[in-house]
Amino acid sequence: MELKCRIARVRLFILFVEKGKRTQNYFDEGKMVKSGPATLALYTVKAVIVLDSEGKRLLSKYYAPDYPTLKDQRVFEKALFDKTKKLQSDIVLLDNQVVVYKNSHDAFIYFVGTMDENELILSAVLQAFYEALSMLLNGQVEKRAILESADLVFLALDETIDDGIILESDSTQIAARVTKKDAAEAGGVPITEQTIAQALRQAQEQFTKSLLK
Repeated sequence: MELKCRIARVRLFILFVEKGKRTQNYFDEGKMVKSGPATLALYTVKAVIVLDSEGKRLLSKYYAPDYPTLKDQRVFEKALFDKTKKLQSDIVLLDNQVVVYKNSHDAFIYFVGTMDENELILSAVLQAFYEALSMLLNGQVEKRAILESADLVFLALDETIDDGIILESDSTQIAARVTKKDAAEAGGVPITEQTIAQALRQAQEQFTKSLLK
């Protein structure tokens, strides 16, 4: 875990350097806020949220205790959707947090970070996660595919972020690891390529194993 974090940190720092030193300014409700310098500290994400075109939750993971209850999370998600549903920008400030997001068909994907977090890094990781999903979902990063393949989406998220710490920013690596895990769990056949018979057989085997435990 520690080695993976170090590798991810170096990759992200190189990515940041390649883009040039940041002087990005945020504009929010008439106020200009300048972000501070980036460091080699661990890059983190406070939450990942996916909403549909009506602002309803498709999936979410909160890594920080800012919104401890489901009610708190729903209020935040509503405010987030209301603020971004008609904007052309891909970054906003909300509740003193930096939020980068991407709209794909009828789905909105949000990565939430602290005010001190590097928005270029957040955007790069969001893009990597999105591209990995596109590979895993055959280019259909939309509500129906996300719900039908929620297991793949969560695996991809876990390969990208672990307990809030960014582990990977390479979409190909993320997708490859998810596919490898799927193949191992499916007896060598990725979930996306299983027939109905194979899926039923796998479910039966897992049920049998659970009874024997």
